Amino acid sequence: MSDLAFQQCINPRCRATVDLADTSFRCPACGGLLDVAYDWDRLPVPTSLRHFEGKWATRTDPLDFSGVWRFRELFPFAPDERVMTIGEGQTLCQRADGVAAYVGMRPGCLYLQYEGMNPSGSFKDNGMTAAFTHARTVGARRAACASTGNTSASLAIYCAATSLMRAVIFIGSGKISYGKLSQALDYGALTVQIAGDFDDALRRVQEISRQLGIYLVNSVNPFRLEGQKTIMFRILEALRWEIPDWIVVPGGNLGNVSSFGKAFAELRDLGLIDRNPRLAVVNASGADTFYQLYERHGLRWNGGDFDRAKLDAYMKAMDVGDLRADTLASAIEINRPVNLPKALRALDQCGGVVREVSDTEILDAKARVGAGGLGCEPASAASVAGLLKLVKEGIIAPSDRVVCVLTGHLLKDPDATVAYHSSDPKTFDEKLGKRGVKRVAFANRAVQVPNDLNEIIKAIELYA
Repeated sequence: MSDLAFQQCINPRCRATVDLADTSFRCPACGGLLDVAYDWDRLPVPTSLRHFEGKWATRTDPLDFSGVWRFRELFPFAPDERVMTIGEGQTLCQRADGVAAYVGMRPGCLYLQYEGMNPSGSFKDNGMTAAFTHARTVGARRAACASTGNTSASLAIYCAATSLMRAVIFIGSGKISYGKLSQALDYGALTVQIAGDFDDALRRVQEISRQLGIYLVNSVNPFRLEGQKTIMFRILEALRWEIPDWIVVPGGNLGNVSSFGKAFAELRDLGLIDRNPRLAVVNASGADTFYQLYERHGLRWNGGDFDRAKLDAYMKAMDVGDLRADTLASAIEINRPVNLPKALRALDQCGGVVREVSDTEILDAKARVGAGGLGCEPASAASVAGLLKLVKEGIIAPSDRVVCVLTGHLLKDPDATVAYHSSDPKTFDEKLGKRGVKRVAFANRAVQVPNDLNEIIKAIELYA
């Protein structure tokens, strides 16, 4: 492969380089995480981000049509003829004044980056197209992932649409929504359900992938994160290349915030932007490892020399107590985020913060997002719930320019939405009440009336 792109350990004390074709995705010298790195001095680099506007004129080219690959000059690890695309990245960055009022911000200051328009309905497709491109380059025939749902749907749709590989998916028992599971099953993936949660499934899929030589597409794979960088490029494009003050994103396995930090660091190094936005990561309170370590225990990147003893002690305490993630926001129901070191680096680069929000706060924020015309799954709304908290704390000003990332489509978990708005106490309790949600602020309940024309008219005139 070309020596213009390679894999490199993120540990500044190590910085070992690994061939682009290696699929272990771990540093052979120290066991750390890897980046995809580039010899930018020998690569053609645009002199301005406005260069990418010209791609819109050549959208009959599948690579320029893709909202990921039209930015390929900013992650040039594969030749054009190796790229695997199914038209991902056709997403919205929409001004949201109604949601801005809910969180206490001024009109015109809040934007929602809606990734639910991707082919599989979530942001995962941005990374999967890049991972599949690398997999094709190295000749992979099977690909595997552990998943709470969205990764499995994305892997399965790329396998089905490209006929490149067989998909093998590991899920925990009872830890996937039917909306997401239905995608994996319909797209023909082999689905393996194990006793345990996502963290258990991720450990197993890494072992199986090493033993059987299966290509791993979880976000420990640095090529996944190269594709996810483009979410930030599209946001800048939508904002006419102006840098927002804040990007707010849900935190699960921490791949998104890791990729966002890398994107801005590279743009800054290349002279394409003159400042970084700040990053806010929002955990669900039932899966708040990053919040606890960063905000409560003071864990920091510290030039790559982060306190590994503190991290190990926290993880050991979770093991001893058999503490499991538990949140309705299933897409971020992860207690042991594999990209935690990269996330620490991203927050260091961008002056970041971490917050946690309850399931109730998430569902109320989700209802306000829906009332504004964009339907999202619960995990997505964590970004808006977190923004509300940060505005109340005075960390984010009402006049700041903020983009909240909505990571997945409403129909990824329709049961939660129906339960939130249901007038049936049993439906509410089975999905929400037993998970600690006691009240909802914005329920839009169906109006029950007799099958009588006059009564129906009265109801419509009263409520509409």
